[in-house]
Amino acid sequence: MAKIKFETTNEEVELPDDSPLAEACEEAGVPFACTEGVCGTCVIEVKEGKENLSKPTQEEEDFLGDGCSEERLACQCKIKCGNVVVSF
Repeated sequence: MAKIKFETTNEEVELPDDSPLAEACEEAGVPFACTEGVCGTCVIEVKEGKENLSKPTQEEEDFLGDGCSEERLACQCKIKCGNVVVSF
């Protein structure tokens, strides 16, 4: 089981490995609009465990740019395994 911790609310949620983050993030209060990776309302900042997330999608790279950014789109990424800490 993987675990995501929301630094903003101090809430922790366990998820099966390879799960999308969208539902857990939305329940924690991350705003969502399009869920397609084009509007950017669901931007989260990865504080710890970036290596435990899926590779950025093309939509994320188009919106956020490629490189070493700590930002991800919650509607696009999955937690592979391990622990991840995010803020929003």
